[in-house]
Amino acid sequence: MHSVSVLVSLPIHTHFMVPWNDMRRGDCCGRFESITDGYYCKNCDFFVHKICGDGASDHIQHPSDFLHTLHLYTSKPPVHYCDLCGRDIVDLCYHCGICDFDVCLCCAKNPPPPEVIDISETHHHKLTLVKELDKLPSSFKCSAECERVYTAFPYGCDECDVAFHVECVWYQSEVIHPSEVNHSYHSLHPLKLLTGHPPDYSDGKCRLCGTRVDKWFYHCSSCNFTLDLRCVLTLPPQTVLNLKAHDHQLTLLPRLISFTCNACGLKGDRSPYICVQCDFVIHQDCLGLPTIININRHDHRVSRTCLLGVVNSVCGICRQKVDWTCGGYSCKRCSGYVVHSKCATSKYVWNGKELQGVPEETEDIEPYVVIDANTIQHFSHTEHYLRLNVNDDGILYEEKKRCIACSHPIGLQSFYGCRSCDFILHRNCANLPRKKWHVLHNDRLTLVTDEADWFDCRACGRLCHGFRYKDGVKVLDVRCGSISEPFVHPSHHPNHPLFHIPDNRSMECNGCKERRGIAVLSCIEDGCGFALCFKCATLPQVVKHRVHDHPLTLCYGDDASGKYWCEICETETDPSKWFYTCKDHHASLHTSCVLGDFAWLMPRSTIQSFEVLINDSVSRTFCSRCKSRCLYPIILKLVGYSHIYLCSGDCVPSDSD
Repeated sequence: MHSVSVLVSLPIHTHFMVPWNDMRRGDCCGRFESITDGYYCKNCDFFVHKICGDGASDHIQHPSDFLHTLHLYTSKPPVHYCDLCGRDIVDLCYHCGICDFDVCLCCAKNPPPPEVIDISETHHHKLTLVKELDKLPSSFKCSAECERVYTAFPYGCDECDVAFHVECVWYQSEVIHPSEVNHSYHSLHPLKLLTGHPPDYSDGKCRLCGTRVDKWFYHCSSCNFTLDLRCVLTLPPQTVLNLKAHDHQLTLLPRLISFTCNACGLKGDRSPYICVQCDFVIHQDCLGLPTIININRHDHRVSRTCLLGVVNSVCGICRQKVDWTCGGYSCKRCSGYVVHSKCATSKYVWNGKELQGVPEETEDIEPYVVIDANTIQHFSHTEHYLRLNVNDDGILYEEKKRCIACSHPIGLQSFYGCRSCDFILHRNCANLPRKKWHVLHNDRLTLVTDEADWFDCRACGRLCHGFRYKDGVKVLDVRCGSISEPFVHPSHHPNHPLFHIPDNRSMECNGCKERRGIAVLSCIEDGCGFALCFKCATLPQVVKHRVHDHPLTLCYGDDASGKYWCEICETETDPSKWFYTCKDHHASLHTSCVLGDFAWLMPRSTIQSFEVLINDSVSRTFCSRCKSRCLYPIILKLVGYSHIYLCSGDCVPSDSD
């Protein structure tokens, strides 16, 4: 679509962007600009006007709040509209935390609309800017009959019942487009400007770039030839020499034609670049594929190659067959690891960073130093050595000792313990790498061990204490953070490993029978349909509960008829959902009853103003919120009070309570 350009880093977007020409509204300010130069992130389909991008900084001084510095917000602020124009703020604005004052990027770089205007050709009375949105009717209709619907401060007349969008009366025109153009890629007839929906006989897409057209576009009814405004304004070059894509000069073939792209192996239906002497065909947007990248499925960098050459291979992301005669990405360290080009550069997989010329990190990610066969020095506890305690027989369930990393009882697992203090790690938790890639995040996560506060795991949604994998606001508990592909779970056939397929499908979890979104692991075998959410995938296989003398094991549902009963809550159990049972299989306990909502919190720690307690008193306490007895193994007690308890997450008061 556009030739390969230099990558640009802007403070208003997290990914690298390329110089771009576009006539659509800018995602930066939500407005049209007559000068259409800008920057584009293909990963996010995010377009920034050049005037917005070049003028953006981390902070500004604005005359509307001259006493304070406004700082750039790259996510939605507490108030979702601009205090100067009233438009909704989608992602970007300048914010003053002292005054709770927000300014959109358009108002930050342009003078705000005047409080009063007098434009006789629009209305015979003066119009006043209305800044009280709550006083406007919810179905505000612009009196200019523009048919646009959006929230913003309008101009209203104090004498008449009329109101206008600001740009309908103050900005007289967004952009003036010629009614007819001659285009070099369609020299037979001029193209006429059309508005609204494309003709029914057309496919509704631009002939050159394939973008679906709407509102404004150019069309030739004689040839059924359509171009969007971007391709009219900035023609794709007729020839390109891009040695990253191909050794020879490539020529644009501006017509409808079915082809298979040599760079990505996918089919196309229009306007590729071709090399006749090599029979080479490539999508326009594959010209700019990066050369070397990191993906969240693999520990090593992957490199673009024009010929994969690995017969009978499957993509390391979508797990579908790869056409080995086409291009893609491969790992130079791992023989046979290949990835489709489109999969490797997906927004769910790649962080948007081109790594050609960037030295690869060589830091040590080993979590401990071996002292002897049974002794280690872990990086999170360098003051003492840790000694291995092996539970070979798997009989003794250690309930009182808890792992510092995952907050769970040691149980039947082997562990490393400190003889000088109460620092304990499961053997598996001691082996957690200090840095790792994860399928739910596009940048490498760091194992954080020195934060004692609680957190919400972004994969399973649980409240947690302990070690965590973290990058920015993305935080995973160590159980969810340890999941990698292929993932084998004892509930499913060992020859059917599970994968995270990043297509944002909603799938029903086989464990809890609830539909889940992106945080799902699924079986890729044809017709299987097995899926697990991260919450069920990380349920402990063996737990101890006061209702049974022996440890309970996780049961993966039961097809038998008859009623199943939970002894904890004394209600019926759905046998199609996972439950915990004892060794004689006479119990069927809800997983939520056995674990509760606070099983991932460390007893004797605090969360907000509550202390985390093990619910092991002889007479169970009453929850101060729901007035029921506290059934779950871990509960919360308000610090400083001996009678205020909370039994579950539903009983924790919200900020509005």
